[in-house]
Amino acid sequence: MRALRPLLVSLVLVALGCGGDSPPADPTAVAPDTALLSADAVRIGGFTLAAAEATPWREAWRIPARVTYDPSALQPLGSIVEGRVLEVRKAPGDRVHEGEILVAVHSHEVMDARQQAVASLAAATSADSAAATAESAAARAERLLAAKAISLGEVERARAARAAAVAARDAAHAARDRALAFVEHLVGEGTPPGTDEHAALHRAPFDGVVTARHAQPGQVVLVGQPLLTVARDLGLGLLLQLPEAASAQVEVGEAVRFNVPAFPERGFSARIARISPVVDSMSRAIEAWARADAESQRLLRAEMTADAELLGAAEGSTLSLPAPAIQLYEGDTVVVRATRLGEGMLIEAVPVRVGRRSSTRVEILGGVATGDSVLVQGAAIGKAEIAKRKSGGEGGDSH
Repeated sequence: MRALRPLLVSLVLVALGCGGDSPPADPTAVAPDTALLSADAVRIGGFTLAAAEATPWREAWRIPARVTYDPSALQPLGSIVEGRVLEVRKAPGDRVHEGEILVAVHSHEVMDARQQAVASLAAATSADSAAATAESAAARAERLLAAKAISLGEVERARAARAAAVAARDAAHAARDRALAFVEHLVGEGTPPGTDEHAALHRAPFDGVVTARHAQPGQVVLVGQPLLTVARDLGLGLLLQLPEAASAQVEVGEAVRFNVPAFPERGFSARIARISPVVDSMSRAIEAWARADAESQRLLRAEMTADAELLGAAEGSTLSLPAPAIQLYEGDTVVVRATRLGEGMLIEAVPVRVGRRSSTRVEILGGVATGDSVLVQGAAIGKAEIAKRKSGGEGGDSH
């Protein structure tokens, strides 16, 4: 068929030159497994062509996946006291800012902490006074000793009293600082007007969004019991179960393309951030997590299902075609080779030998050469036209 191709093209060109856009009236001008499409048929078919070309080959895997938050981006907010929940100010979906009050829990621990802070402040003030007095006394004793007005023993007792007073002052300051820090831990920096002064105030640890609410007003909670869960901004990504065969080619930083049912016409992208060092003993899969880009994260929601495509590392160049170009015709694997003839098109089914396949391309081992144009979109229509012409006694042209 390849040897007849120049002759066929010449004959068709002559026919088109005589008849405008109409195909040749003589069906013998077109050989078996070919068809001549008129300009109208080409427009209606919406065909697109691609040339066979040598490109670096990349293995590709289609993998079911799930949109999730990065575990390191999720912060469960547990109660820091035992008490009763007074209010929960945020619900799932609400945005929060670092330091913002989210939950208030009434607790006697806050009352005790405030009392301890007041007592420690008083003790520190008393210790400051005692230390100042002892330092003054020790200095006076040093002057009297220089004037030989008192004995060395009296001076040493003054020095010891000063050292004890300074140590007591330092201990009082440390106790005060601990007490104040504990109050700050329970309520943060200051208590806003109208807030129960005996409430522990649980604040947002960072800017983000509330993903879960675990407590309700009036509920009694224990220390560590979850109240809310907050997710850090830009923490969404894709959880994938990689086939074991992919482990040799997939690395951190590799790109992942994926689609979700909510946006069937839109493509999303992510990059592998972590790959588990362990192969699951049952599924023989390797868990990986890919961080979605910022634009994708604005539309995605956690727990969406996704259809992901992961590309391996680029290998040596090989002749390939887009996957939709490959067709089955009368038991053979073929492509529909196309030659434009003015506004019309001559198409022919060409058997090919194929090798490796990805989700987007197929390796071609024989049958077409570099630069040959084949139908991609509309390849099945072209194949049907060839089959129709053949089944019709090779006597029909497409208009």
